[in-house]
Amino acid sequence: MSPIPLRRLFAVFASSAIGVASVAGAQEAAPPAGDQKPYTETIPGTALSFQMLPIPGGTYSMGSPDTEAKRSDDEGPVHDVKIAPFWMGRVEVTWDEFDEFAAAMDLKRKSREKIDLKAQVDSEKAGDAVTRPTPPYADMTFGYGRRNQPVICMTHHAAMEYTRWLSAKTGKTYRLPTEAEWEYACRAGTKTAYSFGDDPADIDEYAWFVENTEKPQQVGKKKPNPWGLHDMHGNVAEWCIDHYDPKFYGTAAATAPGPVNFPTPKEYSYVARGGSWDDDSDRLRSAARRGSDLEWSVQDPQRPQSIWWHTDATFCGFRLVRPLDEQENLRGVKSLVVKGKGSK
Repeated sequence: MSPIPLRRLFAVFASSAIGVASVAGAQEAAPPAGDQKPYTETIPGTALSFQMLPIPGGTYSMGSPDTEAKRSDDEGPVHDVKIAPFWMGRVEVTWDEFDEFAAAMDLKRKSREKIDLKAQVDSEKAGDAVTRPTPPYADMTFGYGRRNQPVICMTHHAAMEYTRWLSAKTGKTYRLPTEAEWEYACRAGTKTAYSFGDDPADIDEYAWFVENTEKPQQVGKKKPNPWGLHDMHGNVAEWCIDHYDPKFYGTAAATAPGPVNFPTPKEYSYVARGGSWDDDSDRLRSAARRGSDLEWSVQDPQRPQSIWWHTDATFCGFRLVRPLDEQENLRGVKSLVVKGKGSK
């Protein structure tokens, strides 16, 4: 099957402020469903909003070939993966949004305004019932700033709980992407090492990485990928739902439609994709994989250590997805981590 021309495939984007870039080596992707348009979500009770872009369903080759420069063994074998349509955040989740949940800004506002919590609509009651993070051991921004800055240093559990809170508040299913969805969206129809080609010399136009910054930058300042997503390469690495298993691609589960390596009560290791401001360019490749480990909380003196904050993960954040029709085995999936109960 011939690749669908990107001009036609994403004509829907042309009517938005997102724009479409040209693509080399496109893979198979269906046009976005008729009712799947870009939209802006406003967090109820606030002026905070974020943009979601339609990602069409399709099939692509996940992983990197043996010929790709500086690849790692965990990026193979390359295998075909079928992905259902979904929306993805145009940019990474920012501190502005995350603080509503993590710093309980919504609950504080309701208290100031003397809102009768028992008289709220069910969605607000459900959001209020989601457990909030404990106060961090230190300033988790590390002086890098908050406004429009990607949230950093939160654990996989915290990111999962944020999506559960947001889902309750909005009545829509928001969650982390599966690792397969993440790479599909990052590649945006391309087969090259990066969504802009194979040459890392061009990366400065698209990504923040160790050679052009010394800290995470405000989201959306670099060029987007062909599907309008900013910072898929670099800035902060992004949590996926999946447990990290370097040999997962060789399992039968990896080739099932909508593959996912489901989270468990274990706190480690989970997948973070895309590379970060603190990485060399090869770690920003579309196929590059990374798993969390104990070093991400090495400065946390608490015992047991926080299940909400990674004191040393200044390079890790996350991005939202919303499925068009949630796949059955992901319905209701949530973090199973409980402080002091799970193994590392």
